[in-house]
Amino acid sequence: MKKRAICAALCLTLCIALGGQAAAAERGVSFILNGAVLETEIAAQVIDQTVYVSYWPIVQALYPDAAAVWANHRAEVTTEGLALYIKPGAKYIEANGRYLYVPDGVRNSNGNMMVPARVLAQALGGKAWWDENTQSVKFQSGTGPIQSGDTFYNGDDLYWLSRIISAESRGESLLGQIAVGNVVLNRAASADFPNTIYSVIFDSRWGGQFEPVRNGSIYQEPTEESVLAAKLVLEGASVAGNSLYFLSPSLTSNHWIMNNRPYVMTIGCHWFYA
Repeated sequence: MKKRAICAALCLTLCIALGGQAAAAERGVSFILNGAVLETEIAAQVIDQTVYVSYWPIVQALYPDAAAVWANHRAEVTTEGLALYIKPGAKYIEANGRYLYVPDGVRNSNGNMMVPARVLAQALGGKAWWDENTQSVKFQSGTGPIQSGDTFYNGDDLYWLSRIISAESRGESLLGQIAVGNVVLNRAASADFPNTIYSVIFDSRWGGQFEPVRNGSIYQEPTEESVLAAKLVLEGASVAGNSLYFLSPSLTSNHWIMNNRPYVMTIGCHWFYA
């Protein structure tokens, strides 16, 4: 722990985080796939230091047998070993049962949906990076699509993390639920707390660390969104910085955290502290 055609009217696109390459975007960004320039009909764009390019040529180049349809208000891309789902506005894309975080959400720009390329590269089993020397985005394929969620997620970790997220932040936004999960993982990575998700949740010091453990609501079935949030957290989604504590001031009379720990942020009704 301390440790894959969409109709002509709709072409999904993907993006890749840069590091201050907006000027490069203005004069056009080259996209190189496995060492060869990839020609696309949709020009690359930079939005908030992120390059966006058409995703379909990449999928088709790597997986020639791939097929895409528009169904269930989303793009559904399938081929042997890959099931990829991309929904406009979503904070994630789904690949083989894995949920990969898209911080700014899947975008729709002039009829073209946009997704983060590093995320897409991960889904397709490859990697993507910015080459400063050639001023280009490079994509390298791997040995196959992403590992499935069935084998990637640790069952116990997902079980308990989804339950503490649900019990502590039911009704909060997806962002707020991810933040609660971040606190649990931050604690597991800290020398000041136990080092597993389960042991963090059931840490009994000072009468117990989490109210849902004390009142038994930790054992209730988690909401679907809480399971989603837990998977995103286990994939590395991080929105709460180095927070180790959270509370809802209006729901507790114990404000020790507020008086003794550095404030980080507020998300929904929760205040987070390091």
